[in-house]
Amino acid sequence: MADKPETLPNPAEPENESPKIEQFRGLLRYERQSVVRQISFYISGNILESHYYTELFYTLRTATETDLIYLHLNTAGGDFDTGLQIINNMQASEATVITVLEARAFSMGAFIFLAGDQYVVHDNCQLMFHIYSGSLAGRGNEQQAEVLAVSNWFEKFMNRTCQPFLSANEIRNVLKGSDVWMDSDEINKRLERLRRAQMKAIGQSKKIQNRT
Repeated sequence: MADKPETLPNPAEPENESPKIEQFRGLLRYERQSVVRQISFYISGNILESHYYTELFYTLRTATETDLIYLHLNTAGGDFDTGLQIINNMQASEATVITVLEARAFSMGAFIFLAGDQYVVHDNCQLMFHIYSGSLAGRGNEQQAEVLAVSNWFEKFMNRTCQPFLSANEIRNVLKGSDVWMDSDEINKRLERLRRAQMKAIGQSKKIQNRT
């Protein structure tokens, strides 16, 4: 008697197996590490000629967005061109520049303080803003032209650097020759007012984006 042919399983028919259930083993963490550098410079005493500050300029220009650069200020001001170069490099830097008021920052020192991205104000400190000073030489018409050009330029510089920390009226008074003084309490009060205004503006911007 012939053997019955062996029946092969039909591959189209699934086998009756219990489904496999993977156990949840928790969330996976994906991490990216970056090096955060904290660099400090101390601007103390009078601000001198710009060639004394080339390391500061280079650091600001080559810093990355993860760097923190602290500028500790205790200065009565000094060379305006050097201060202006410091401010321009601060504003061009990819780093977060934090200005730290440790005693007083007068004249150009006050402008450098306001050029920071973030601010730290210790107790018993002072800021003072006043108009530029200098001397002229040359023919009368040249002096008149220089006075007009410098006056217009300084007014633009004041508005770009100091508003809205200083009011428009305070800036006008400085341009007329008045000095504006303030202590740590007044400085912190103004900075807090600016912070609240920025937060409000951010909130309004988000509302507009949600509507669109």
